[in-house]
Amino acid sequence: MGLMIKTIAVLGAGTMGHGIAHAALAAGYPTRLYDISQTQLNMAVGQVMSILKKGVDLGKLSQDDCNTTFDRLKATTSVAEAVTKADVIIEAAPEKVDLKIALLSAVEASAPADAIIASNTSALSITELAAVLKDPGRMGGMHFFNPVHKMKLVEIVRALETTQETVSVMEEVAREMGKETVLIRESPGFITSRINAMIGNEAFYMLQEGVASARDIDKALKLGLNHPMGPFELVDLVGLDTRLSILQYLHRTLGEKFRPCPLLEQHVKGGRLGRKTGKGVYDY
Repeated sequence: MGLMIKTIAVLGAGTMGHGIAHAALAAGYPTRLYDISQTQLNMAVGQVMSILKKGVDLGKLSQDDCNTTFDRLKATTSVAEAVTKADVIIEAAPEKVDLKIALLSAVEASAPADAIIASNTSALSITELAAVLKDPGRMGGMHFFNPVHKMKLVEIVRALETTQETVSVMEEVAREMGKETVLIRESPGFITSRINAMIGNEAFYMLQEGVASARDIDKALKLGLNHPMGPFELVDLVGLDTRLSILQYLHRTLGEKFRPCPLLEQHVKGGRLGRKTGKGVYDY
């Protein structure tokens, strides 16, 4: 590891957090995984082990390598314990600005002054988040994709004050994780979230207007445009509440073309949030 990165801390043990932790472990980094909820941490640790065991089952990993990789993981409900000795800290908390700022304030109090901090936010302003730090230049964005262990891309985001050193460290970590990167000057939604939100929102408008069924819209984009998943399959995986939150932010920052479809808002109000609740556009 060219830049002498020894330990990575991942903050947030949800869908993205456990995936990023697995990627860090697989790259050889001792990894600290933090979450406020012990229950969520326990689930995340189980999910990391499940991914590793699948690798063993597929012959991609020996049982010894699986055990050695898993042993590099330490889970904690203490932010201070997670970040005190971390060289790189990847924040993967829910997409709420106030929550992320509070978490970053706790990081500032306990992390080494030279630790690089990256946010996995898919749309929020990293410049706004970094403003809580004494040295905002040490923060940028590393936007991973779900499921992390299968998706090759990481969007590296340069915020207003992100230094070249910070960018280099983020790119190095992504490479060690076996990922490809693209470099983006901070803009709402970056590349993928901005385009994906537009496609997904338009799909909901088409469903609302009765243009076609959800299954046929999904089928058309998969077979006609070679998308690996249809927009409704994807939103059910990502979470309708997450998609709505991103659209609301893009609507505020980029204007009317991102106004969330009323049908999407209705689904969220009705608790149809996707796979995580057992029902979204589809029932599971």
